[in-house]
Amino acid sequence: MISMNTRNFRLFACLLVFSGSQLGAANETHTLLVFGDSLSAAYNMREEQGWVALLEEKMAQNDLPVAVVNGSVSGETTAGGLARLPAMLDSYSPDIVILQLGGNDGLRGLPLGQMRSNLASMIEEIQASDATILLAGIQIPPNYGPRYTEPFFATFGGLAKEYDLALVPFLIDGIPQQPELMQPDGIHPRAAAQHMIIENVWPSLLTIIEKVVD
Repeated sequence: MISMNTRNFRLFACLLVFSGSQLGAANETHTLLVFGDSLSAAYNMREEQGWVALLEEKMAQNDLPVAVVNGSVSGETTAGGLARLPAMLDSYSPDIVILQLGGNDGLRGLPLGQMRSNLASMIEEIQASDATILLAGIQIPPNYGPRYTEPFFATFGGLAKEYDLALVPFLIDGIPQQPELMQPDGIHPRAAAQHMIIENVWPSLLTIIEKVVD
């Protein structure tokens, strides 16, 4: 039996507390909020088939201490997102936010100035909450005409530059070029293409995660 005087006992207890706090820090779980529209809401497929659910699986496979919350709503515009955002930030206190909105503004032909203003306001709110943002851009079909589609697409790059954000220029890049991977509406990728969305997002997201978790 090992005896321990009062001084050594106190020292031992302090070491246990210190070790426990260090272990807690190492095991701390961070929260990633995906805040988007139907492209992130597993539209017309089972939730577990969508890229956000698959992303959560990838986190676990890579032993990353990141919990994924899907705050995406089909049909969401930037105005709707701006209205919902404060409650989402309050509820989940995310460390990382993937901001993926704007597509429905474009499909409805809404004014680009208002879309940009809404996105900028969301970016500023998220940054004020100390979360790191990954901005996901989107393109709309060419039948809307270059006078609208080109400045629409450029909006995301411009915001990323202005606010110093990581950017995925085109969330579903490489998918529309393969019609068999698109749903009949020509807008939403099929379940078989969801892993390609993760491939588009992962390099930039992993860089953010490494900084946040470090």
